Amino acid sequence: MACEGNEISDERIGEALIIQVMEGELKKVPSEEVPPLTAHQEVNELEEKIVVQVAQMVRIVGDKLEHDTEFHDAIDGMFLGPGSKSERFMQLVNKVFEHGQITWGRIAVLLYVAGRLAVKMVEAHLPQSVKDILRWTLDYFRNTLLGWIRDHGGWINSFSELARAPMRSVSWLSSHTCGFIVITFIAGMGIGGIISWKLAKGT
Repeated sequence: MACEGNEISDERIGEALIIQVMEGELKKVPSEEVPPLTAHQEVNELEEKIVVQVAQMVRIVGDKLEHDTEFHDAIDGMFLGPGSKSERFMQLVNKVFEHGQITWGRIAVLLYVAGRLAVKMVEAHLPQSVKDILRWTLDYFRNTLLGWIRDHGGWINSFSELARAPMRSVSWLSSHTCGFIVITFIAGMGIGGIISWKLAKGT
């Protein structure tokens, strides 16, 4: 749930987070074809801290997927098969959220998928498609994930979820296909400080 008193917006955080994750992945590409990505809304100081925390979690997920051949085959599949790129993107998203199951871990996987797809588009000399990936990810976030995030306590609640279950296995596809990703909560990143600050304000 968004916190009006402290002006925390789950939508602003989500938009900034998607852009930060994509930009983080694109920094790995030595290319002048990387297009600039800009947010429509500016985040405040607290929201920026939350963005940094969740982006760190996404990087942990990405590290676990780095050597998963099925994951990379699915990413490469964006360039193959029938249908438009947007249709193939949605097929990939539907694999992440198989049977409509949404979890914090699967949301993190989606953000990493968006970042990796952006890299693939630049490597294929299709920089204009990076903004398409951003737009499709933002649309899915707003239309499908934002309501779930608000119903589950907002982005800040993802930290407490991870703290209560420091090791959580989440399959990016399904338990019957690829290996499991182990997500650990991020120590030493000030998560406790953010939660304590929020509680101290009585929100």
